[in-house]
Amino acid sequence: MWRGGMSIEIKTPEQIAVMREAGLVVGRTLRVLAAAVRPGITTADLDALAEAEIRAAGATPSFKGYHGYPATICTSVNEEIVHGIPSPRRSLREGDIISIDCGAIVGGWHGDAAVTVGVGAISAADAALLQACETALWRGLAQARAGGRLGDISHAVETSVDRSGRYGLVEEYTGHGIGSAMHMDPPVPNYGRAGRGPRLRPGMALAIEPMVMLGGPETVLLDDGWTVVTADGSRAAHFEHTVAITGDGPWVLTAEDGGESGFARYPEIAEGSLGDTRKKDPESVPPT
Repeated sequence: MWRGGMSIEIKTPEQIAVMREAGLVVGRTLRVLAAAVRPGITTADLDALAEAEIRAAGATPSFKGYHGYPATICTSVNEEIVHGIPSPRRSLREGDIISIDCGAIVGGWHGDAAVTVGVGAISAADAALLQACETALWRGLAQARAGGRLGDISHAVETSVDRSGRYGLVEEYTGHGIGSAMHMDPPVPNYGRAGRGPRLRPGMALAIEPMVMLGGPETVLLDDGWTVVTADGSRAAHFEHTVAITGDGPWVLTAEDGGESGFARYPEIAEGSLGDTRKKDPESVPPT
């Protein structure tokens, strides 16, 4: 038990290895879904594809039936921030953006990740929004290092978004601990002060997930009880990865290469700080 009433699960290396299996299922499923996004496809089509991919891998969808949620993935389009419910009546159109959130369970252990992609050609403003959100994610992931503090992650995300431009950053919805359940302690806000919060220890696993919008930070929950939208109707992006904290640095369990290529895009955060965990990962090469 940690101060503040939080109970943070510390996994064994064997348990993290099973989480890695779940993470690989999620990563591959999101890759398949992103490739399938095109004008005319429905969000229900994407949901069916996701369930088929997850079950074919011998895994179970994390989301389906979770507190009554009716689908395998969340599909949040344009002004929808998170938890959008797939529908056969929602066809994607050229210029839309869609956030796809996906979770899978292997052997009782969870992986969770999200990506936002454009439908065909998108505007320069939307492309910059996606870049700002994804950059903030990787800057947060880089702080998931043993010996640091949870606030280091939150501060890195917030600072990255602020540096990218005049964007809103969702405060009501946060990242979370993950492992034997999908949502666990500790919550991982996308804002905060460095050097605060629980100490990060090997065996912890976190889902880090910035949600960024073109307008203000205010949100509205729709009548379906799930879909969260921007209050001003502006577009939103959502990126997420599950990361394990190890003695050798962050291990991004839902990235097929363990995070190597993601960190390599930001040499100022990768150089000298990440260890060689990913190089040791036998699953770091995507299957052919």
